[in-house]
Formats: sequence, structure tokens, C-alpha cells
Amino acid sequence: MSHKPQATLRLCGPRGFCAGVDRAIQIVVLALKKYGAPVYVRHEIVHNRYVVEGLENLGAVFVETLDEVPATDQPVIFSAHGVPKSVPAAAEARNLLYLDATCPLVSKVHKQAMLHAKRGRHVLLVGHRGHPEVVGTMGQLEPGAVTLLETEEDVAVLSVGSGNAGDALGYVTQTTLSVDDTAGIIGAIHKRFPNVVAPSAESICYATTNRQEAVKAAAPGTDVFLVVGAENSSNSKRLVEAASRAGAKQAALVADASEVDWGTVPDGEITVGLSAGASAPELLVEGIVEAFRERYELTVDLAITAVEDEEFLVMRALRDVPLDAADMAFVNGNAA
Repeated sequence: MSHKPQATLRLCGPRGFCAGVDRAIQIVVLALKKYGAPVYVRHEIVHNRYVVEGLENLGAVFVETLDEVPATDQPVIFSAHGVPKSVPAAAEARNLLYLDATCPLVSKVHKQAMLHAKRGRHVLLVGHRGHPEVVGTMGQLEPGAVTLLETEEDVAVLSVGSGNAGDALGYVTQTTLSVDDTAGIIGAIHKRFPNVVAPSAESICYATTNRQEAVKAAAPGTDVFLVVGAENSSNSKRLVEAASRAGAKQAALVADASEVDWGTVPDGEITVGLSAGASAPELLVEGIVEAFRERYELTVDLAITAVEDEEFLVMRALRDVPLDAADMAFVNGNAA
């Protein structure tokens, strides 16, 4: 009988669902319980097809614009990424019932941007063009009030202000960007515009920071580092980058166990790192652990750098709706 090769799997913690994602999914499940199907959701509630398809099976209908929502008394839910002010205004104009599942930490960035503008500052937003969170943040203010910065080169050619004492600039950042990446851009902003006003609180969310710190602790010396997440998930892609920078010999983003490229996994004894983006269910992580267990004599080491106990309450209108054990398993990413 052939013996399986040895493998050590470093399982990162924290990983997977954050409080904002958990709250957003819970809002959809609670709305379906309270109002029945269909419940309309503008944009993917979180960036994960497994979650989206699971909610579709429960009766959620995902749309990209409000124009796709028929005249209805059923609720429309805005995704965790946030929306421009024009979206709830359009919903109100059509007398649509809407529920805003924007992550509270994204809402905090919106408020900081609006505070900058209220105090006469032009707003600089560090983020990725086209990402729904960036679209939502820029949409909190009038056109032209926000300048998007994606690179340090963008800072170098920025035509707003001159670095003098009279400058009125303030910045915010997309919550899911890499701490390391934003540090360079923010450093360039401060160097060129010494009087720029930073956010009153750290814009990059705790979940992004915690997941990256765990990856950076686990990655050195790994032969393969896998991050469970979707191609359109910004925070998941940043985890892959963090693993590569921290010393993983190779790092890859996978949607689930079926996407593991076993041909790139070295023969013999190996060390594997495993984490998951903030919108990836734990069930998918467990699937990858089991896939390695089938092929290797597996030792699982926990790489835990923080313990998260944050919890964001849903809106008052849904707090009296009961969830059974199966509902909670789905909300927590542990069931289909």
C-alpha cells in the first residue's frame, strides 16, 4: 500500500466572513423571512458566487440597476459595498421599500468624505477605479469633489493644491485595499501635500488588516499559499499579494477546492498556507482542507494573529425576525 506524502497546512485566523459581510447576508435572509420571495438585491450582496447562488436559491433576485426592479412592494437591498446617494434617491422616487446593507465601516468612510467636503476640503480617495465601494464613496459628493488616486504616480501628477499652508485637501481610502499598498500612496500624498488632512479614524477596515497580518505570519516558507475568494473580490486579491510578498513560493486565488491546480503543487513533503477573503464561506475552506487530506498525511497548524468579536446589528426593521439553526449556518458560511 502506498503511503501519502506529508503536508503541513497553516490555516490562517482570522479568515473568511467579517462582521460586515455577516450582517449583509443576514439582512437578505431576514428580509426573505419577513417579506417572502422575491427580495431584490442591487449588485452582488458580497463578492462571492457561492453566497449569491445560495441566496438566489432562497428567493433573492440580483440586479445591477434599479431599472431592473419592477414596480413592487417587495424590498430592494443595497449591497455591503455601499451605493451613491443617487440610488436611494431613485428608490424613494419610485416608492420602493429599500434596506441598506452597506458595511458600517464603509459608511464611516462615506461620513469622513462628507466631513472633508463640509469643511471645504477637496477629497482624495485612494482606491481602485470601478470597484463598487469606490463608486459608492465618490457618489456621496457632487461630481468633481473627489479625485481618485490609484498609484503613487497619480499623486505626482495631481493638479489639485500646491502643498502650501492654504491647501484644503483631505483623503480617505477604500476599506479593502492592502495596508502595504496604501502606505506608499498615502506617504506620497503627505510628502507632496504636507497639510493634507487624514481621516479621523483608520479607513482600512479591521478585517482587511487582520486577515493580511495572519497571511503575512503564515506565508514565509510555504510551498503553496491558497486564498479562497472571488476574482472580483478586492480584499481576496490583496491577500494573495500579501502572501507572495511575505515569502510564499507561489500564491493563488481559488474559488473552491475544484480550482486547486494540483499540477503546480510540488511532489513530496510540502507546507501549504490557506486563508479566505472576507466574503468567502468557511464551508469552502473546509473543502480545500479535505482535498489536501485526501492526498496527504495532513497536519493542520493554526496561524492565529487576532481574535475578532465584532458584531454589527441589522437595521431595526429586521431585528424581531427569528432565524433558525439552518438559517444561522448559512449566514455564518457553514452551510449551503
